[in-house]
Amino acid sequence: MSKPKRVQRLAVPGVTVYPRGKSFAYNVDLEPDPLTGKIRYEYKGGFTTEEEAWTAALKAKAAVDAGRRVSPSRRTVATYLAEWLTSIKDAIKPSTYANYVDYIDAYVLPQIGQRRLQDIDVPVLNALYRYLLKSGRCKPDNNARMFNYWQTRKAAGVEPRPREIAAHCKVSIYAARSAVLRYRRGRIPVAKSPGLAPKTVKNVHRMLHRAWIDAVAWRYIEFNPAAHASLPRESRKGKRRRGATWTPDQLKAWLRMATADRDAALWVLVATTGMRRSELAGADRGLLDLDAGTMTIEDTRVVVNGKTEDSDGKTESSNRTIALDPLTVTYLRFHLAMLDRESREFGMAYHGHGKLFCHPDGRPIHADTITRRFNRLVDRAGVPRIRLHDVRHTYATMSLDAGVEPKVVSDRIGHANMAYTLSIYTHRSTGRDRSAAEKVADLIFSSGWEISNSAQTGESS
Repeated sequence: MSKPKRVQRLAVPGVTVYPRGKSFAYNVDLEPDPLTGKIRYEYKGGFTTEEEAWTAALKAKAAVDAGRRVSPSRRTVATYLAEWLTSIKDAIKPSTYANYVDYIDAYVLPQIGQRRLQDIDVPVLNALYRYLLKSGRCKPDNNARMFNYWQTRKAAGVEPRPREIAAHCKVSIYAARSAVLRYRRGRIPVAKSPGLAPKTVKNVHRMLHRAWIDAVAWRYIEFNPAAHASLPRESRKGKRRRGATWTPDQLKAWLRMATADRDAALWVLVATTGMRRSELAGADRGLLDLDAGTMTIEDTRVVVNGKTEDSDGKTESSNRTIALDPLTVTYLRFHLAMLDRESREFGMAYHGHGKLFCHPDGRPIHADTITRRFNRLVDRAGVPRIRLHDVRHTYATMSLDAGVEPKVVSDRIGHANMAYTLSIYTHRSTGRDRSAAEKVADLIFSSGWEISNSAQTGESS
């Protein structure tokens, strides 16, 4: 067995490269142990050539001198992410934390959870994102499962009762009851692809990018591989950048049905202000000034793991005071009178949480309950089915079409800037640019312009 060939080179203080069997290894001196004072060093072997060992050793020495040394570790991705989640839990919103836990458990740990954190590089993340995009959907689709069972039993001549669906599909009786009502109204689940949506993959990437930034800061890894990973492109074809909207007549038809509901003021408020669902669920009665015709929006209630929890708004711009029109004020006065009456009727059993929209006994309303009731009103009104959030979209679009300044619209709906409002909550087809088109054309063609015969007949010259 021949020994590895040595290369003569100048000595580097604190660095030793030497042959070890058929390969080369290095030692790099570290600071003495702060407790015992014993000399410490970093060792690594298995290099094919002495030059490879020297290159790695000098890189390690530079990291030590700069205070950026990363100790070799067998720490796994699962171990690190559990530590990371604990460290950031109190620094982020509960809804964000719940999303991170969900992404990690469903999409990250099953694929790379047992790999060493220091082995995760750009190709590994690229492969993870490709997998998630192609076949990453792993959560059970309870809605589709309930619908398939309901449809099969109906085809056999017997419509299953909610309790039977709950037992067969292993869901709650409340979920089964809501599902049956949806199916009877023709609201059937849409088939889902086996892969995740590009947006979801990007959300997973953003989470990992943040986690790897902290891993670098904690000196667990040398660099952030997510900074150079390749993300899936979202195709413009068939992509719905903006939700559907109602026409003014459709909105009126829905409101005629909605204003017969117990919470008529809620539906009028969303139609005339474009408030988010979380803002409606968290609206405080004490922040309503009907004499001044204003409402301050601060607290919100968001869904976290199926439960509604108090939050502090989506962004800083979400906290705002908006003006209310006389009709909305009138409906809100009726609403407050109803709340006072219900409070007297329930007496000591009334839950005085101070929320503007609540159950008759004062309990805060669940955000999902607002959505379910909205869907039922839409079906009864016979108008096109849109999401509750699309009423906000309708409000913004109608406001801009009516000539309201974009900055005012942006402020009222709580956006951080006007550009976002214009790009997300308006349609290209609204025709607001017609006046500009006609004015420019008048400048071009104003001096006795005549349409040529070829243009009129469509013939080429």
